[in-house]
Amino acid sequence: MMKTVQCGNVSETEAVGRELAKAIDGAGIRSAVIAMFGEMGVGKTAFTRGFSSYFGIPGVKSPTYTVVNEYRGGGTSVFHFDMYRIEGEDDLYSIGFDDYLAKPGYCIIEWSENIREFLPDGYIAVTVSRTDGADGRKIGISLPDGLKEKVIL
Repeated sequence: MMKTVQCGNVSETEAVGRELAKAIDGAGIRSAVIAMFGEMGVGKTAFTRGFSSYFGIPGVKSPTYTVVNEYRGGGTSVFHFDMYRIEGEDDLYSIGFDDYLAKPGYCIIEWSENIREFLPDGYIAVTVSRTDGADGRKIGISLPDGLKEKVIL
């Protein structure tokens, strides 16, 4: 299943992230990998900020220089990755990527195109792209087969 949403500003992008979090939480899913795809500056962090805000987690910032930011709130954890500078399996190992995947919580991975072959099966794909206008965005959310029946978007 693929859902596509048009957004006209950052607030709307954040709202789509909140909507996904609400849908996942409503389906009783407490751990998931959300693989984000899209060029620089399209709103991947804004989407993550909205997703995290559903769980009462404030202050989400881009993990560009830290590679991963950990957030906790509302009884859940969000692990926010930026894979822009990751160049392979050794880099993933050095940041403990597999350890994060095994923890309860949500792994949101920006620049997933850089680690596509290392993404686990069953991830939720979120693609963000620019549309007309400075802040216009198109967000596509694709659920894996195992979640299509559970998560209502």
